[in-house]
Amino acid sequence: MTISVLLVDDQSLLRMGFRMVLEAEDDLEVVGEAADGSTGASMATALRPDVVLMDVRMPGTNGIDATAQITATLPDTRVLILTTFDLDEYAFAGLRAGASGFLLKDTKPVELVEAVRTLHRGDAVIAPRVTRRMLELFGTRLPTTDPAGIAAEAVEEQLSELTPREREVLMALASGLSNAEIAAHLVVSEATIKTHVGKVLGKLGLRDRVQAVIFAYESGLVRP
Repeated sequence: MTISVLLVDDQSLLRMGFRMVLEAEDDLEVVGEAADGSTGASMATALRPDVVLMDVRMPGTNGIDATAQITATLPDTRVLILTTFDLDEYAFAGLRAGASGFLLKDTKPVELVEAVRTLHRGDAVIAPRVTRRMLELFGTRLPTTDPAGIAAEAVEEQLSELTPREREVLMALASGLSNAEIAAHLVVSEATIKTHVGKVLGKLGLRDRVQAVIFAYESGLVRP
């Protein structure tokens, strides 16, 4: 199966570099390029790519608004935010807009390729140092409702549907742990953790691990 990728970045040299890295892989294909968010959103609607690599700061429509447009109309398309700044103030907004990943542009080629494949599998990717800095920067500013604006009572009702073990898994996700790390911490198999993660997402009505992390902080289950 070939994974189709759309590149959205206002720097043509960066798009060229991303294309060279991705198309060196047999299972990846770049199906289009856009230099701004508006064009990127339009091309995504037309091409319906599996994954979109999205810059944040671009002229006209920025990457945050473009991400919101794409994820709202194309639920099967995953957006990977790429930025030069490890303290980009738009990073958290991008994830809340529906992006499934956030990486820095200095990410190694092999890591970028694996990130695209990971998003296509339905998982999420966030650079560890970005996660830490984002939580430091935005953690104390999070509102008291979940990403969908649900009241605190409704959030508590959702959390009550989780088993004690599922709450543990959710808290571990919020700490940025991988499935393998959670499995080692809880002394169970990685397959068991994958099952728990799936149940957590299903019960909370969340799209992926990124939304699970956001939910955990916004619901007050964990604090920065």
